[in-house]
Amino acid sequence: MCPAVSQVLSETDDGGIRGNPVIVALLLSLCLSRPPSVEACPASCLCASDIISCSGRNLSKLPFDLPGYATRLDLSHNVLSTLRVDWLAETSDRLAALILSRNIISQIEPDSLALAPHLRHLDLSSNRLAVLNASAFRGLEELEVLLLFGNQITQINSGAFDGLRSLQRLYLSGNRLTVFPMELYKGPGGPGNLTFLDLSSNMVSQVPVRSLLSLTALQQGGIYLQGNPLVCERALQAMLEYWEWKQYRSVVDFRSDYPCRLNGDGTGEEPNWAGSQHGVLNPFLVAEAHQIEPGDWLTVPCPGLVPPVQGEVVVFWVTPRMVLHSSTDDDHDPNSRLRVLPNGSLEIRGAVVEDSGTYSCVASRGRRRDPGESPQVAVLVGNASGADGLAHGSGAEHFNTAFTTLASCVVSIVLVLLYLYLTPCRCRGGRGGADRGCGGRAILLCSDPREADSGERRTNGKRVAFLEPQVEDSDKCGPKTPAMNLARATTEGILKNGNRTAGQALTERAHVV
Repeated sequence: MCPAVSQVLSETDDGGIRGNPVIVALLLSLCLSRPPSVEACPASCLCASDIISCSGRNLSKLPFDLPGYATRLDLSHNVLSTLRVDWLAETSDRLAALILSRNIISQIEPDSLALAPHLRHLDLSSNRLAVLNASAFRGLEELEVLLLFGNQITQINSGAFDGLRSLQRLYLSGNRLTVFPMELYKGPGGPGNLTFLDLSSNMVSQVPVRSLLSLTALQQGGIYLQGNPLVCERALQAMLEYWEWKQYRSVVDFRSDYPCRLNGDGTGEEPNWAGSQHGVLNPFLVAEAHQIEPGDWLTVPCPGLVPPVQGEVVVFWVTPRMVLHSSTDDDHDPNSRLRVLPNGSLEIRGAVVEDSGTYSCVASRGRRRDPGESPQVAVLVGNASGADGLAHGSGAEHFNTAFTTLASCVVSIVLVLLYLYLTPCRCRGGRGGADRGCGGRAILLCSDPREADSGERRTNGKRVAFLEPQVEDSDKCGPKTPAMNLARATTEGILKNGNRTAGQALTERAHVV
């Protein structure tokens, strides 16, 4: 019973309980409505708002129940060896970041991380993980960043990253991987949003060049391979040169950490791209454009490629729908509409409208690329008016935008002038022959057939008068509004289209309709 209630109750002689019922009811309501005690910060840990830090406490397991308010838990620099399925007493719905770096974790039990389904950041770096099992990260559908660098990983089992639909950044550097994990991009249940993969400083010697070139530009630009013992064959050399031309930071920033000579001369100097500034690629650089009609054949030479005197030509053509390789048997199928010729050129047979687009020739030139040289070619099938759009890229779009803006300005000015000069100005005579209703700033275009004799008018009887201003009476117009006195205007300001002489005085009254 609540202590405050027990104090106001007393036992009667016959064993009953007596007390003021009003006071008892009030105290009972206060006891029942009292909020539960706030969860305290775990012993030997530091807490700040929703952050719990237990770093460097020599912990071999989690000795407490995780408070429900925690969104970030730091267990780094401890001696945790296994992440067990019961490491949390219950599922945490608020935990978004878990730091387990610099422990001795060598095993992750199946479904152990499913107790934190809303994790977005997981740090398992600098541990002793050797194999990633298929169920290691199951249940982490909201995970965005996964850090696994500095482990001893030699094998990634199939399906290890299945279900990580939100994963964007994966750090696997400093491990012992020998095979490029292409399943990350091509696996049916893999992370489809992965745009950053750090595979540097592993033991990878070969990479699937053709498969990598088939990825999106955002995915290719986020693959880091420096520090691996890569065999610098022609296919790899071609891909790295192409990535350098695309100015991918993974190659530009770590050029000296690749075994291949990316600039063709081994100097490691910055390439001088025409139209580029401070390492920014100019997107307007396109070598040439080809326009053909549907059903035609077209042979597109690889820009800047000089076939070697000895050896096979290794060329990849990145088309709008696929990647073709000169040394692949499938690309020499006589029934295929697109194929790579022995000299590296691309042949398009029976072109269709869907073949329109930008084609990139990925090949090792064996020399330093000339300034302004581009490996891309624009092909248009059908509409000839679109050839310039493919050739010039977004330049035509910028021009059209500027032209539209200029035309809009001109139209606006014309409309303003028409409003100012064609809007009727009503000037009617008042008492005493005074004119009123027109300000002194108005320029009048007057036309009244009664002002001129019918014999003296030629075409329309119009006259333009530049009239001298005269201040009107204060009771008729404001003190700041000048007026035009038409009766006192002289012939010095008259431009006529009739036969009247320049010295003739204007005696008629001007009527403005």
